[in-house]
Amino acid sequence: MAEKHRIVIVGGGAGGLELATQLGQRIARKKHIQITLVDANLTHIWKPLLHEVAAGTLNASNEEVNYFAHAKKNHYKFQLGYLQSVDRDRKEIVLAPLTQGEMKLADERRISYDTLVIAIGSTSNDFGTTGAKEYCHFLDNRAQADAFQRDLLNLYLQAHAMPREKPLNITIIGAGATGVELAAELHQAAQDFHRYGLDGIDPNKVKINVIEAADRILPALSEKVADGALKQLQKYGIQVLTKHRVEKIDAEHVYCQDGVLFDANLKVWAAGIKAPTVTQNFGVSLDRIGRIKVYATLQSIDDSSIFAFGDCAHCQPLANKPVLAPRAQVASQQAAFLVDAIIAKVRGRQLPMFQFSDKGSLVSLTQNTAVGELLGNIHVEGMLAKTMYHSLYRVHQAALYGYTKAGLLTARDFFGKGTAPLVKLH
Repeated sequence: MAEKHRIVIVGGGAGGLELATQLGQRIARKKHIQITLVDANLTHIWKPLLHEVAAGTLNASNEEVNYFAHAKKNHYKFQLGYLQSVDRDRKEIVLAPLTQGEMKLADERRISYDTLVIAIGSTSNDFGTTGAKEYCHFLDNRAQADAFQRDLLNLYLQAHAMPREKPLNITIIGAGATGVELAAELHQAAQDFHRYGLDGIDPNKVKINVIEAADRILPALSEKVADGALKQLQKYGIQVLTKHRVEKIDAEHVYCQDGVLFDANLKVWAAGIKAPTVTQNFGVSLDRIGRIKVYATLQSIDDSSIFAFGDCAHCQPLANKPVLAPRAQVASQQAAFLVDAIIAKVRGRQLPMFQFSDKGSLVSLTQNTAVGELLGNIHVEGMLAKTMYHSLYRVHQAALYGYTKAGLLTARDFFGKGTAPLVKLH
């Protein structure tokens, strides 16, 4: 009997989990196929929700997907672990020893593959800015978002016992989608904390600053979208400064190169991305920010057995077009493409070429409004845009659960709004 073709997917983010799910449903029940998903966490949460988790306007426990349970239902295997390196000669990935507190859960492990898919996303790029690692929060994963939410809530609990006279200064470095969306959610959270009796901090004394080095906010999106978002932030009383480059950060301040100084009780770094440093241990070609260089087939330019997609991949399908940006819709489309591409590879057929179709961009600006463009030139904003923004998450849920369960989850969220606090209070 022929040996199993071992497909190993590393990274259970939006793209990786969608790929494992769809492959599991399509081919995993065939006796000659084995699919394994590897992630460093036990649960998945859609990364575009992390700014809401950080602000406390979303309870992540209601939205997380347990990998073990999901794997059982979708015919793939799950391995908990941190990717340490790739041994291309032996076609194995190496997982670091795994510990939980003082308990050792696993020694270093090796998992063999015939087809390896790298979907490990990206991390924030602080560009070596002095003090950024020591004094800033980052929002690359659920744990970091939870840490920020705890620190924010603790400030409100402290002020509830000892009312705060000084302003609460929150400074966000970077005005891409994450920075802009977080600023808006924090404005909403300030109102909600006060509404629930945590009134030791006057919402009018919550000073939110957003600092951007580029000429405008949302530099990756159109000027029309950026202008719409800026007007909404200014309406909320959020101070936005462009053309300001951060030089250093300490426990209480953010310093810009032009001498401007910001008081900052809480600081969030949301400027720039890079691939996780572990890509340097794969033995394949990388770009200047550590992303794996791939062909339009999404295969590494050095190794046809290794695929990479999403934020960790440097993909330029057309020579006359720029490298694809790190966007959720890119990863989702690539995941759908790879389902057919990997099946073709397993069957010994020619692989197709990935083509990206830009459906537009939407930026959330609290629970009731958003701004964006669809299909390149249709401007939307307000509740209509927010409804469309929510629909992106529903599409992700449908890819994981099917449309029936995604519909039930939508109904749960709709009818549950009146029974849960608007902001996380624990």
